[in-house]
Amino acid sequence: MRDAVIVDAVRTPIGKRNGSLSGVHAADLSAHVLTALVERTGVDPGIVDDVVWGCVTQLGDQSSNIGRFAVLAAGWPEHVPGQTVNRACGSSQQAVDSAAHAVMAGQYDVVVAGGVETMSRVPLGAARESGMPYGPKVLERYDGFAFNQGVGAELIAERYGFSRRRLDEFASRSHALAAAAIDEGAFTDHTVEIDVEGTKFSADEGLRRGTSPETLAKLKPSFKPDGVVHAGNASQISDGAAALLITTSEKAAELGLTPIARYHSGAVSGADPITMLLGPIPATRKLLRRTGLTIDDIGVFEVNEAFAPVPLAWQAETGADLDRINPLGGAIAVGHPLGASGAILMTRMIARMRRGELRYGLQTMCEGGGTANATILELIT
Repeated sequence: MRDAVIVDAVRTPIGKRNGSLSGVHAADLSAHVLTALVERTGVDPGIVDDVVWGCVTQLGDQSSNIGRFAVLAAGWPEHVPGQTVNRACGSSQQAVDSAAHAVMAGQYDVVVAGGVETMSRVPLGAARESGMPYGPKVLERYDGFAFNQGVGAELIAERYGFSRRRLDEFASRSHALAAAAIDEGAFTDHTVEIDVEGTKFSADEGLRRGTSPETLAKLKPSFKPDGVVHAGNASQISDGAAALLITTSEKAAELGLTPIARYHSGAVSGADPITMLLGPIPATRKLLRRTGLTIDDIGVFEVNEAFAPVPLAWQAETGADLDRINPLGGAIAVGHPLGASGAILMTRMIARMRRGELRYGLQTMCEGGGTANATILELIT
């Protein structure tokens, strides 16, 4: 079977809700990273077989196959197609998985995978305003439970005995690590500056320097009066886009490109849709079992920080070294633009692998409805 390699990975800075990117249409934001890929690699966009694009809330600006309109907004040839993938928060990670699978199977030679979400313009939960997506049989199966990720995070915290203090310590860690990464320039090699109405925007906006458990203690619980989950230990509502160029080793050589990472393997799994956010645990186990690798073989982990209990529960079950988990901070500190987050995390993980000369990186995302993706990349040196 052919391999699938990543030639380049780029992302926009992550904009906070109603921040610097809030005036940018999702198609234009997507076009920005597509254009950056072409400029950085010199690849003729006309040879791209497909653009596989993650997006969660496919309404308004993000409706009608945003992947296709991203291609047109970028000025790419009209014959280049685009598709839009929705696996909830893991949409752009699934886009990468699907693109890699198509390349390995010989159906594509050159493909771009990534995603976008402009949550300032298309609000979280907007898709549910016109009705309940689950249907009566699903609700009947789960005794009428109103599926809610925040409530699921509270249930996880209760199950694992995570105190408010423990969650706030983890959230503070996220901000501290993100601040250090920004100051060290850890994001500069893959973050592409964007000009918004004459103002250049190059840094993630969500970071709150000096965040501590003491400052977070002032915030009220969001989902239960006596709960432990609040806005400060959950991911931020954000805007952003990211893209990766994927091909084979042979095609990369033909095009004069140098691959940076190889798609090693991937897995998806379902889990209880009530707690909902524990899917990364079985997905990771499935992936490690399939590959024969152990948790200690992995040099860096990106476990999306949808809520602080998620990576903490994952760490408790897998035994992974905490120092290897989200070493550049995470969504609690810099934001979670749903459909873009999988690709954003992958650009960050590749950056960490390259700087630390780490052979393997593993990324996993919890997803609405109780599913999860897990993906392993291998550094090419």
